[in-house]
Amino acid sequence: MTWHVAEDDLRAYARGELAAPLLWSADTHLAVCAECRGLLADGTDPVALDAGWERLDAELDAPRPGWFESLLTRVGIADHTARLLAATPVLRRSWLASVVFLLLVTVGAVRTTESPTLFLALAPLLPLVGVALSYGPALDPTYEMTVVAPTHGFRLLMIRTLAVLVAGLGLNGLASLALPGYGLRALAWLLPALALTATGLALTPRLGPVLAPSLVGGAWIAVLLAAQAAQHTNADALAPFTAAGQGVAGAVAALGAGLLFLVRDRFDLFNGSAE
Repeated sequence: MTWHVAEDDLRAYARGELAAPLLWSADTHLAVCAECRGLLADGTDPVALDAGWERLDAELDAPRPGWFESLLTRVGIADHTARLLAATPVLRRSWLASVVFLLLVTVGAVRTTESPTLFLALAPLLPLVGVALSYGPALDPTYEMTVVAPTHGFRLLMIRTLAVLVAGLGLNGLASLALPGYGLRALAWLLPALALTATGLALTPRLGPVLAPSLVGGAWIAVLLAAQAAQHTNADALAPFTAAGQGVAGAVAALGAGLLFLVRDRFDLFNGSAE
């Protein structure tokens, strides 16, 4: 070989200061020239070289973010928040697919029976179940990771709750569009959904992430059964879906949100007692 990289260029290459096109020539030459590689090694700071290898190892070992996490970071969400959202169980395709299937079956049943009661009764339960599956040691497979995350327990709860509500309410809203004949009545599930979710969350620090939503969901079913028993004719709307019932649902949602704010600090204690 008649040509070698000049010593000044090798030193610049080691410092990362060699510019193209000499950089390209040096890269190609060093791949086949043991003599120049030896000179490069002799003139390289071993501490900087070890640090470079450590950075390379860390980059290669770093987990690759999925498409959902990458999308969240691109819209400006912090990396750690995006990671926690991406790890939310009910935002995975299996859960979303099951919810879509359930809503499709429910909408089909509504078109068959010509009454939206079944859909209005089911839709408020989906966000409640979704939030319950997203928080707590019993149902969240990523619970240990979220406990050690540098995030306040209540903030983590709100991050995941907001994500679940956006997904759940969005799917419910799309299903409501498939019932255009009922007008605004097809949206009568919205306030009950917010009321059930807020109440379930407010009771979680005292009753736990399984019992609290279970009791709230059971209470909702009991209210529907009682309203159906008091229904005069099949053509009448059930009490929770009338104007008065919607007002009560809105008041319960506001009360639940206020109570949740008051007990927000207990979610850290709830985390610690569950470990």
